[in-house]
Amino acid sequence: MIILFNCRVNIKEKKLLVAGLTGGIASGKSTVSRMFREAGAKIIDADEIAREVVTKEKPAWRKIRAHFGEEILLPDGEINRDLLGKIIFHDHSQKKKLNRIVHPFVFQGMEDNIVSAESDNPDAIVILDVPLLIETGLYRNLSEIILVYIPENFQLRRLIARDHLSEIDAKARIHSQMPIDEKKQFATILIDNSNHFEKTKEKVLDVFQRLFEKERVEKKPVRFHLPIPHDTFE
Repeated sequence: MIILFNCRVNIKEKKLLVAGLTGGIASGKSTVSRMFREAGAKIIDADEIAREVVTKEKPAWRKIRAHFGEEILLPDGEINRDLLGKIIFHDHSQKKKLNRIVHPFVFQGMEDNIVSAESDNPDAIVILDVPLLIETGLYRNLSEIILVYIPENFQLRRLIARDHLSEIDAKARIHSQMPIDEKKQFATILIDNSNHFEKTKEKVLDVFQRLFEKERVEKKPVRFHLPIPHDTFE
């Protein structure tokens, strides 16, 4: 279930096109995001914002320390992300608690970045790079929802190799997310990233051209709402 606050932050009349980019863990979403950036899109990366908001002494950091205890910290006082990952990917209630702590700060940072992008260039093509775009309800009101995917057996092999995980831990991380087939029902654009790099790049450039042409057509101001979820799915 997704519960939304009754308010919206920084609601403005916006001309810029805002799309969403998501995908399963180890699907190559970051590579696709980089391709969109190189093509000219303004990327707002939720993971980058999330890393920033939990740095030492930030409000989210304090809340994480209070809930998970001092043992969740590294010797330098920063969050031990590896340990935290092991906890939340095996305990849904702890994952939900972490999301409740971190997400409001991340969503506020994203909204601030959208406002900044519009100020810099009202005709910008903005892409929100968000792993939990669909689960949190942030897909609502976006011009397009772009999903990067690969078959699960590819995903499992990539994740084990990338993060040096056991098969059990890798499967736990994959299965903690919404299944890709379910995400596909929300997507308006699919990018199969199991093919050769150049094939993926060709698809990305085609999609960017589609967004570019759509932005030119949709010149009238539209009211863009960034919904601020209070909770993630249960």
